[in-house]
Amino acid sequence: MNDLNHAATQSTGNLKPQTIEIDTLVVGAGQAGVAMSEHLTKLEVPHLVLERSRIAEAWRTGRWDSLVANGPAWHDRFPGMEFEGLDPDAFAHKDQVADYFEAYARKFNMPIRTGVEVKKVVRNADRAGFTVETSEGVIQARRVVSATGPFQKPVIPAIAPKIEGITQIHSAAYYNPQQIADGAVLVVGAGSSGVQIADELQRAGKQVYLSVGAHDRPPRAYRNRDFCWWLGVLGLWDAEAAVPGKEHVTIAVSGARGGHTVDFRQLAAQGITLVGLTKSFENGVVTFQPDLAENLARGDENYLSLLDAADAYIARNGLDLPEEPEARVRLPEPECVKNPLLELDLKQANIRTIIWATGYSVDFSWLPQTALDANGKPQHQRGVSSEPGVYFVGLPWLSRRGSTFIWGVWHDAKHIADHIATQRKYQAYQDASQRQLNQ
Repeated sequence: MNDLNHAATQSTGNLKPQTIEIDTLVVGAGQAGVAMSEHLTKLEVPHLVLERSRIAEAWRTGRWDSLVANGPAWHDRFPGMEFEGLDPDAFAHKDQVADYFEAYARKFNMPIRTGVEVKKVVRNADRAGFTVETSEGVIQARRVVSATGPFQKPVIPAIAPKIEGITQIHSAAYYNPQQIADGAVLVVGAGSSGVQIADELQRAGKQVYLSVGAHDRPPRAYRNRDFCWWLGVLGLWDAEAAVPGKEHVTIAVSGARGGHTVDFRQLAAQGITLVGLTKSFENGVVTFQPDLAENLARGDENYLSLLDAADAYIARNGLDLPEEPEARVRLPEPECVKNPLLELDLKQANIRTIIWATGYSVDFSWLPQTALDANGKPQHQRGVSSEPGVYFVGLPWLSRRGSTFIWGVWHDAKHIADHIATQRKYQAYQDASQRQLNQ
């Protein structure tokens, strides 16, 4: 066996012909894998990170061209390095984020190998650890960390119609307005992705219909502080469980054009037609739930509740932050909300494209089934799997609300690395005791 403690950062493939033996194998070199490698490196845990594409590939090719981070640069980063040449209050472009993770990997000389896909992880029957099948050979690993994140398989709902003459894509396949055919566009989903894509297309001259479901709508900033700061000082990033009934509610927030509060009434005022949750398609007609006004009202409640909490925090702590009464001013209700469309003939509306901003699912079928529940979802406690030796990092609500954010992933990875280091101490004691018995 070859005990590989270090590997060249971003070397490609070439695991053959010998089998590699390593203490901890990390699968994925996005933000979760990079964070994991930093902590394992600091704890001197021999490990290897495998990435099927490039470091932070999803940031480069899995997002639209103009995307920027949804949090400011001072917040959406790891503690060990700032964004070079970027104002702390600016929002990093997606390519800057990818460059940041590549630079971070070089800074810690991380053992990352790109261009290698992990195909199967099987627990060994006659010895500790796992046999890992990859596109470049076999690895024996004592532990396996899944750092593949939550955005693995784009989901287009089963209600998607089969209609000739209409192009349908997931938001993951949208890059810029130039790729969209002439005619109107229906964007289904009003989280951060759907809102920003709809806004960009409308500003490019497209007629856009935006299907709005339940959502949270925080202010981009309030009283001279970004909402990321407010969620931090109010302890909301550290909430350990979602509010019942809001487990799958999307968040409408944007760092585009320098950052701004998402305001659906403003989107309507600039020319986007808002509709309710998309219900069904039949004979070329799409129907919508009569819930648009209700969805906007609940988003307003979320918005105003954060303003109230921020005001109370300022008063309680005697902070000198400027008043902002205009933040509570609401635009008039647009016509598309007062008299919402409940159905739309796609041909008559000249809709030629449907963009499904409807999220992602995960695929962990490559892991031992004992690490998953009956629905194929990870079974874990703060990333420590029910299957000993398997770990997860980068998942929503892994330990708290902030778990999927860049800084939240870093803190979750530290907890998992500490757990691995502790297990190695117990393992070292057992190995030493066994050696004594064999003497």
